[in-house]
Amino acid sequence: MSTLSLRLPNSLHERARELAGREGISINQLIATALAEKRSALMTEEYLEVRARRGSRARYLRALAQVPDAESEPSDRLDAAASDDGSQPKKARRRSSAKKPLRPRLRG
Repeated sequence: MSTLSLRLPNSLHERARELAGREGISINQLIATALAEKRSALMTEEYLEVRARRGSRARYLRALAQVPDAESEPSDRLDAAASDDGSQPKKARRRSSAKKPLRPRLRG
């Protein structure tokens, strides 16, 4: 284990002390956990960027074309009571196989 000397503004140190106290952990543990979480988030972002560069619109469209055209399950439909603004949900339309299915726009 390494030792690190860290300079923090007093306000940040006070907030860290309060948060560590509420969580029942030491400030060291709080900072180590926060750093691990930040590292994980950055690594996830890097991973997703690498994966995105491997993708292609043509491969996406080929995969999407394999999805069968079907009505949504009743449990997946919005109910009028679930609407926040009180409006009626739009009725789901079944797409004709003769028409091109709507596809989301992709960047790049």
